[in-house]
Amino acid sequence: MKNSVIKAYMRLCISILLILLLIIAVVEIIMFKIGRDEVDIYKVEIGRVEHELLAHAGDPGFEPDVSAYETILGVKKSENKDYFITDSVSAADPEFFYSDNAYVIRDIAGTLYRIEYKADPEGESRRAFLIVNIVIAGMVIAVAIVLFYIYLVIIRNFHKLSGYPSELAKGNLTAPMKAEKTRYFGRFLWGLDMLRDKLESEKNENLELQKEKNVFLLSLSHDIKTPLSAIKLYSAALRKNLYTDPGKIREVAEKIDENAGEIENYVAKVISTSGDEFQSFDVRDGEFYLSEAIGVIGSYYSDKLANIGTTLTIDSYNDILVAGDRDRFVEVLQNIFENAIKYGDGRFIGVSFEDEDGARLISVTNSGCTLSEEELGHIFDSFYRGSNVGSRGGSGLGLYICKKLMARMKGDVFAQILDGEMQVTVVCFKR
Repeated sequence: MKNSVIKAYMRLCISILLILLLIIAVVEIIMFKIGRDEVDIYKVEIGRVEHELLAHAGDPGFEPDVSAYETILGVKKSENKDYFITDSVSAADPEFFYSDNAYVIRDIAGTLYRIEYKADPEGESRRAFLIVNIVIAGMVIAVAIVLFYIYLVIIRNFHKLSGYPSELAKGNLTAPMKAEKTRYFGRFLWGLDMLRDKLESEKNENLELQKEKNVFLLSLSHDIKTPLSAIKLYSAALRKNLYTDPGKIREVAEKIDENAGEIENYVAKVISTSGDEFQSFDVRDGEFYLSEAIGVIGSYYSDKLANIGTTLTIDSYNDILVAGDRDRFVEVLQNIFENAIKYGDGRFIGVSFEDEDGARLISVTNSGCTLSEEELGHIFDSFYRGSNVGSRGGSGLGLYICKKLMARMKGDVFAQILDGEMQVTVVCFKR
């Protein structure tokens, strides 16, 4: 797993570099072809000028338009008409042969013409070719540096961290996270270390709780044995008709009832203890803006509900500062939404808001409620599951947890059935 990350990144780097080399090769070929074309173009244009002069040989005032050419700088006609019979042409017309530019001399219809052109187009192409190569080389080096930086700062560090979540999953909670100096993994490592601390804390709490449970059950079983033995003795005596006096029989019945009540008290203690376990939620006493919690819920469930074809509507509201723990409040809304998704008919879920006596009421309504009014009062009890659950999975703790969390935040949660729709309302108080 760890090595596969680095190998995959190396393959990606090699692919990028190969693509860059392919692009460079294509650019080099194009530039080489353009350079050759630029070297040959001045020869073509000199030929065009010659044909133009030849076509206007009978017009003494004709001068070709050099602006129509890319490489032709000028055309000069010799004023010496008898140049061909002189011993020295340069002596006959010395200025004609002097120019700072490269040129060729052409005899056109008995007249000399000096055609000047760009002296070194090939040199300019080479310079452009060199500049392009330097830019490309700089880009390749920059890409290589960036890829190496990503490896040093991200990939290598991720390689070190990739095994940590699996260690947490295995229950290895003793090793703390090493601090990371770069800014890319700081918050991630902080979150993982918080998760490790929380898992370790919960593990210790569960071990302690299991120990207390075992002690409690041993003590309870011992305490129940005494009244249970008495009930068995009294019932055996009654079964054998050992008591014939009505007063004595009534006294035995009262003893049986007394011992049964004692067992009932032990059972009630067990139920109470089981319920109290869920009251150990850690709720922070603070404040948050309502929009922070609603934003998280809207962002998550808008996509989730869209995928299953359920319409989600969130009414507009005025933002307020709410007393309580934002994360726990989001957990409450998530539990209510999950219930609405699980037990509704999937047509729509709506969120509405209302103000009442310094409190904000947030109601989550879903279509398709099949719960009876008689069962409505029990949906916030621990482990209670209504008759509408069918084959759906669940523990019957979602709304119970909501009730406990809101109580710890000095709020409340209640439910009602309105025209065949289920509505669960959370009451939170303004700060």
